[in-house]
Amino acid sequence: MATVLVTGGAGYIGSHTCVALLEAGYQVAVLDSLANSSAAAIEAVGEIAGRRPRLDVADCRDETALDKAMAEVRPDAVLHFAGLKSVPESVADPIRYYRHNLESTAVLMEAMERAGVRRIVFSSSATVYGEPDELPVSETAPTRPANPYGSTKLMIEQMVADVIRADSRWSAALLRYFNPVGAHPSGLIGEDPEGVPGNLMPYLLQVAVGRRPMLPLYGTDYPTPDGTALRDYIHVMDLAEGHLAALESLESSAGQVHTYNLGTGRAASVREVIAAMQEATSHPLPYEEFERRAGDVSELWADPSKARSELGWSATRTLAEMCRDGWIWQSAHPQGYRSRSVP
Repeated sequence: MATVLVTGGAGYIGSHTCVALLEAGYQVAVLDSLANSSAAAIEAVGEIAGRRPRLDVADCRDETALDKAMAEVRPDAVLHFAGLKSVPESVADPIRYYRHNLESTAVLMEAMERAGVRRIVFSSSATVYGEPDELPVSETAPTRPANPYGSTKLMIEQMVADVIRADSRWSAALLRYFNPVGAHPSGLIGEDPEGVPGNLMPYLLQVAVGRRPMLPLYGTDYPTPDGTALRDYIHVMDLAEGHLAALESLESSAGQVHTYNLGTGRAASVREVIAAMQEATSHPLPYEEFERRAGDVSELWADPSKARSELGWSATRTLAEMCRDGWIWQSAHPQGYRSRSVP
């Protein structure tokens, strides 16, 4: 039974991926600082999968903690989710993002090298593309991030590729995913952002559950059919299954780095998401219109055909399912993981 170390595994995407890994038969160990996540997520993962991952509470920049985890877990591969991820926050505090995201990946890969672990799946982002020339966006599109968060993701991709060029024993999958939303259909795990949500879906869910009075709608003058930004929303469990497929592809990819878009290939506007969420929650979702935010692009959706042809993966869940599952989670946990006690 192969073993995987998941950095940031208590976070939103990491926890759902842990479920997919455990259900596929992997042994899973998580390393997470819990700065933007909760140990309750790991307990819930154990409830869903019937096996609880090991949890080491440590920062990815802590060499001693990483070496200890590598020695005790002896992973066959690493899935790297740990990092800061808010676009508006990165625009306001770019140095923090460059230092945290780049340093954590460099320290992690050094620890992997010392332990002889040379397979990595990296959680990248479609923000590396910036404002695209053509839609849908394929992996060969120009990369020109419109914000510091996207810039850190692109720099990490380059770092990983350079390591593999220098040492053909390494292999990597770089997963550029679009807008993860929803939750596990059990309602036991979901998205629980710290502070004010920086993304549309968790903000809408907090409005629906009564935590926030209204949604700030940033930008209604985009060159789109209804004036609001168009995005490719992907169910988090489709995304988790994409990580599993990418991990398994690395077994025969020594010396190679593969880049994949993980998206549905379809776009929905902000107004369409609001309408779908109203349908799922049966709650009014008031909003107030504001000017566009710095760093946001008007339209972005994926061409996921490479992942479909090379990994045998494609997203199957609908926007209605994304909203339904997100609401099952949020309505059961109105205060997020603070609504749940940890044994």
